[in-house]
Amino acid sequence: MAKLNDIQLLRINYLRGPNIWTYRPVLEVWLDLGELEDHPSNMLPGFTDRLTKWLPALVEHHCGVGERGGFLQRLQEGTWCGHVLEHIVIELLNLAGMPTGFGQTRSTSQRGVYRMVFRARDEQVARMALAQGHALIMAAINDEPFDVPTAVARVRTEVDDQYLGPSTACIVTAATDRGIPHIRLNDGNLVQLGYGASQRRIWTAETEFTSAIAEGIASDKDLTKSLLKACGVPIPQGQVVHSPEEAWEAAQDIGLPVAVKPSDGNHGRGVTLDLSKKEDIEAAYHVAYPEGSDVMVESFIPGDEHRLLVVGGKLVAAARGEVVSITGNGRNTVKELIDTQLNSDPRRGYEEEYPLEIIDLATDTKVQLELKRQDLDADSVPAAGRQVVVQRNGNMAVDCTDDVHPEVAYIAQLAAKVVGLDIAGIDMVARDISKPLHTQGGAIVEVNAGPGLLMHLKPAVGAPRPVGQAIAEHLFPVDADDAQSGRIPLVGVAGTRSTSTIARVVAWLLHLSGHHTGLACREGLFLDRRCVEATDCAHWEAAHRLLMNKMVQAAVIESDARTILRDGLAYDRCQVGVVTDMDGVETLAEFDVHEQDQMTKVMRTQVDVVLAEGATVLNAAIAQVADLAPLSDGAVVLYAQDGSLPAIVEHRAKDNGRAVIVKNGRVVLATGTAEHVLGALTDLTFGRNAVVPDIDALLAAVGTAWALDIAPDLIGAGIKTFEPDLAAAFGLRQ
Repeated sequence: MAKLNDIQLLRINYLRGPNIWTYRPVLEVWLDLGELEDHPSNMLPGFTDRLTKWLPALVEHHCGVGERGGFLQRLQEGTWCGHVLEHIVIELLNLAGMPTGFGQTRSTSQRGVYRMVFRARDEQVARMALAQGHALIMAAINDEPFDVPTAVARVRTEVDDQYLGPSTACIVTAATDRGIPHIRLNDGNLVQLGYGASQRRIWTAETEFTSAIAEGIASDKDLTKSLLKACGVPIPQGQVVHSPEEAWEAAQDIGLPVAVKPSDGNHGRGVTLDLSKKEDIEAAYHVAYPEGSDVMVESFIPGDEHRLLVVGGKLVAAARGEVVSITGNGRNTVKELIDTQLNSDPRRGYEEEYPLEIIDLATDTKVQLELKRQDLDADSVPAAGRQVVVQRNGNMAVDCTDDVHPEVAYIAQLAAKVVGLDIAGIDMVARDISKPLHTQGGAIVEVNAGPGLLMHLKPAVGAPRPVGQAIAEHLFPVDADDAQSGRIPLVGVAGTRSTSTIARVVAWLLHLSGHHTGLACREGLFLDRRCVEATDCAHWEAAHRLLMNKMVQAAVIESDARTILRDGLAYDRCQVGVVTDMDGVETLAEFDVHEQDQMTKVMRTQVDVVLAEGATVLNAAIAQVADLAPLSDGAVVLYAQDGSLPAIVEHRAKDNGRAVIVKNGRVVLATGTAEHVLGALTDLTFGRNAVVPDIDALLAAVGTAWALDIAPDLIGAGIKTFEPDLAAAFGLRQ
């Protein structure tokens, strides 16, 4: 069979928020199959066999069949290559450690052109997976060689470079499970949990509650020890030294054996234990010196090293360290034994996701010193059966949370409190963690800010601990009456008919109800009574600015069909979602939207994101809009000038549905058969000049405020004091 031309990737668009496909960010790819439109998978000789040989886990893809092997069934029956590419990309992401369960491929109005989407937690990772998947499918089609491990490695490298580290990711995941939204604030691990004034920030295992003073204390080991000692926490005796000779003198004064460590290092770097010889202590000084500003010598505490994680004053996890050693065989060198007996362990790796690090003899001076103490080096050949210690500390691999004695837990919690850390990694040495420290001569040797969480998430032995959940609950407490969600009152207004006016009126009413309100609409970006930007701000970037602002206690965000199709919504969920109309189909041809019926799929996005405890506000005068009501997870408020519309009559009759209507020239708030008159239309005018509003816009704004539980009296007063003219409202120059 002649070589077939490449699938053409026409357009790649990252949808950063809820969209027409799903609630989550996706990469949307417009692709042209070209001549492959006439060659489904079952018409490509050997294609399925090559593909399943390279990616055997494709058997786990259920696809539309809904069961294991479903996608393979589709391959054998014949499916188009856009659909196949979707599954290849998803599998590459799975293999690279970023599991992705969502993907769709749909034809467009143009023959051979498809829209393919897949879940994309990070845009650059998704683009790399797409590039590798594209190359793989073309190799499989044309029976050409392809290096799958290299492709997966490239995607994995992008994951490691671009995505959150495992400690941060576990906190974000725990928050997401609680329904708490998040925003990544930089290319690293600085993440905002929640929106506006309800947000909390984390940076790996540090939070906005982690004080700089406490962090400074924890980084000064000598100061930390003096504070702990004053509060009765057991610590090893020690002192700061400034030369190898002084280190030996201090060791003699303290009493051998000793440990030598940097005064302000972390993660066990530069720490050497159980030293008794002068030459070893002086050598250990040189190992510790580059890792901190000073070097400490302290008494060596016999026992196992433990890491206890304290979050919000409570012990949530504990891990025990292991002494790492190799066994000689009389044939291989120390370096070879380390590679075969230790570095081959699948738990070891260079990336952050591995709980244990690769041991690099060429660069690890601490290991070199440990070997030297045993009269060995990298090229030595240990006798058969000889145990050679490689590392004495820093290998927290065994979960022991359930073994911690209550007194030990109390001491760890006290140490964190003395230093002032809300999240602390307490390094403790004890022979048996299940017994009180004072009975065995145990001690706390370090208190660490920003502790790593991986040892608790992926212990080599024992059960993983829900440390991310503990930190999320520390930031957003859960009690019997109120579980903090990190959310603020958020209103999304979607459509084209007077949507800016509706958004401005609602923002004004929220302001009057006591909220510092942010507004992003076509008329500008506003923070309470201040105009920040007097340009069209009904877009993703402006809305995001509001949600990142700690001053914003409530937000109103305007969107339209183009915004949803181009970027997705800027927020994951909202308290109130408003849809005014389905206009504008004639402007959306570039998104392959040509028919009025297609607008339902676009505009329902605003309805899909309404919270269960929220409400959707819909224009009942437009049947296509009113038909969105069953899609709302929350309540529904309909509005229309004609209260006799079948949609409103039926809605009021069912479960006391709410509606805002005009009756006898008055605006009425109706709940089932009950009616409350808000005021006469002639009285509900805008501002000092009594501007007569568009009635539909007025009803939509009133319905939205009602859905926000703003009191009717305040709604009426707010309507009359709202200034529609920007110059009058904000003092802007026209």
